[in-house]
Amino acid sequence: MRKAELATACVLAASLASGEALAQASNTPTQKSGAASEITKRKAKRTKTQSDREINQDRAMRVGARPAPVAPQIDQFAKLDTLRIKGLEVNLPGPADTLIQDKGGIRSALAEIGIGFIAWTQNTYVNNLLPNAAKSTIANQQYSGQNPTFYTLNYMMVTYDLSRYGIPDGQIIVGAEQQSWTWQPGGPDRLGIDTIAYYQTFLDRRLELKVGYLMNSYELAGTVVGGNPGANVFGPSSNVLYQGGMNFAPAPTPTLNVTYHFDDRLYNKLSVQRSTSPDGVFAHISANPTGLDWSTANAGLLLLDESGYRNSAAPGLLDTWLRAGVGFNNSHYVRLANPTQPRTGDNSLYYVAADRQFWQSNVHDAASRGIYGGFSVMGAPPDLNKVSQYYEVRLYAKGLFDSRPSDQISLVATDTVWSDLAVDAAAAKGNLVHRDAKAISGTYTAHLGPGIYASLGLTYIDHPTSITYTPQIGHALNFSASTSIFF
Repeated sequence: MRKAELATACVLAASLASGEALAQASNTPTQKSGAASEITKRKAKRTKTQSDREINQDRAMRVGARPAPVAPQIDQFAKLDTLRIKGLEVNLPGPADTLIQDKGGIRSALAEIGIGFIAWTQNTYVNNLLPNAAKSTIANQQYSGQNPTFYTLNYMMVTYDLSRYGIPDGQIIVGAEQQSWTWQPGGPDRLGIDTIAYYQTFLDRRLELKVGYLMNSYELAGTVVGGNPGANVFGPSSNVLYQGGMNFAPAPTPTLNVTYHFDDRLYNKLSVQRSTSPDGVFAHISANPTGLDWSTANAGLLLLDESGYRNSAAPGLLDTWLRAGVGFNNSHYVRLANPTQPRTGDNSLYYVAADRQFWQSNVHDAASRGIYGGFSVMGAPPDLNKVSQYYEVRLYAKGLFDSRPSDQISLVATDTVWSDLAVDAAAAKGNLVHRDAKAISGTYTAHLGPGIYASLGLTYIDHPTSITYTPQIGHALNFSASTSIFF
């Protein structure tokens, strides 16, 4: 992507965000995981019908812990909520929405000494239902689901409250991740850290700082449909961010994130991180499975900047999130047109995304319930990246049925466009090639009880492999079943 094109994308995103902000400024409050200052105007706009629960949730958001859509929490969880992980852009469930809650008083006893925790396990099965799909041995499998594929992702994260020592919203976060895959290119297997971080706020919570070994996939871009990883195991996301060097749970790297909130809605987040390997996720995890190494071969620095406009759902006010980001990476990448030539260090990426609530199904009791829509557009230079463009359109509903107030339904269509240089190089070798991969997926996620989610999904993929294919593997219809359990 040329610099001019990147600049154009950023200007377009900024115009979109500012236009939406002006249109909504008179009637829409902000939702963000970061800690913004208390805004008097926002207080004035709260209606008299807004419940105490919504007010408590809004306060929780301002210190980085946006609550998941669960049943109203009782008073015993109010103190425990202050120990949730801060600075994230995803909805990890609060203590009330966990399997063990506060049984035996374990969480309360730890909270007395400033310690909080959350653990969860995600277990997923994927299998292509189409006949004649060129089933192969695991060793020769080319995409997830070609053979029955299973993977498990397991997390444990602990927080320590530093505000007791006078540090505004201060928190230490330490986490570990273990994963195992039957199809190793999807993983590979590893056991190591996912976070070692320090967090605090400044300037009456207008400024957030988070530093350490981080997973930016939970802190930037918003790639999880609906924002809740427990309810969206199948939410498609683009390789553009990862091939561009963004770190994530299995591949944390040293990072400094600084977020400034201009008001209760507009923000800018700047991230400086050690890039993941320019040779890809598999190469990075294989070289650094524990995540503790300072760097990997040929990896440099990735600079990311995201600007956004965000407000939360409230009675009569619709949830809105607009964001746009750009990244520059000085790692040493292989040029796809001349792979034998010396590596270059001028890679980049961009993204523009929007999510909007269209309708509220329960205005006063749970304003976040309703129907949403959104889109994402991402890009990267085709001479350094196999995926040069990515497009996504999504439609999803939260709590659509009164009998299932915290279930979610999603329908997502994507188009992944491969680099022309990579496609032409593969075709020159006599391979069958395709220039993009289209997919459409539907997922239903049921919230079965505190901390327990189960999902069923069906995804049709036109060309599920990367660039080259055979007639037998030109299409896939992947059935997915998954459970997510939070402790």
